[in-house]
Amino acid sequence: MSGKSIFDKLWERHVVTGKEGEPQLMYVDQHYIHEVTSPQAFQGLRDVGRKVRRPDLTFGTTDHNVPTVDIFNIRDLISKNQIDTLAKNVAEFGIDAATHGSERQGIVHMVGSEIGRSQPGKFIVCGDSHTATHGAFGAIAFGIGTSEVEHVFATQCIWQVKPKKMKVEFVGKPQRGVYSKDFILALIAQYGVDAGVGYAVEYCGEA
Repeated sequence: MSGKSIFDKLWERHVVTGKEGEPQLMYVDQHYIHEVTSPQAFQGLRDVGRKVRRPDLTFGTTDHNVPTVDIFNIRDLISKNQIDTLAKNVAEFGIDAATHGSERQGIVHMVGSEIGRSQPGKFIVCGDSHTATHGAFGAIAFGIGTSEVEHVFATQCIWQVKPKKMKVEFVGKPQRGVYSKDFILALIAQYGVDAGVGYAVEYCGEA
């Protein structure tokens, strides 16, 4: 019998209930939020009189709608409203956040590691498809939908079916100027953009 992968061990540590192969209720260690996918979820809590179960395990940042240059010159009224709404929501529900213009403000995928909330062994979710980047820290991390954001707010848990596993091994030493993004682009070029759909991927090898 082969040993369990890191992914297997971390997954099993976070199962609250449910059988493998079926939807399982998973405990969430860290929930990141931003201004685009959280407003409806916050309103859903208000509509039924609920609070955020673990505000201490939730962190918000102003992300998608902030201009790259002249960050306070937001001409799009919807974008401005979303940013202002996040500031009001995190204040109302007692959630720590890197609000617009603060020193900590930045994209979800950078802020989490910069402030030390993304750590090995954690189960991390965010209403953003790029959340899987936190897997680089030895965590299980993935994006979720807005209704799921509300569910995590209310319960600190999420229903998920355990994905299949895939090991990708990079053999040899990379030449100078070749980095991890080059590896991934080469992998996609060879196997296609959908090769990893439905899988949790663990990377290994000398490279």
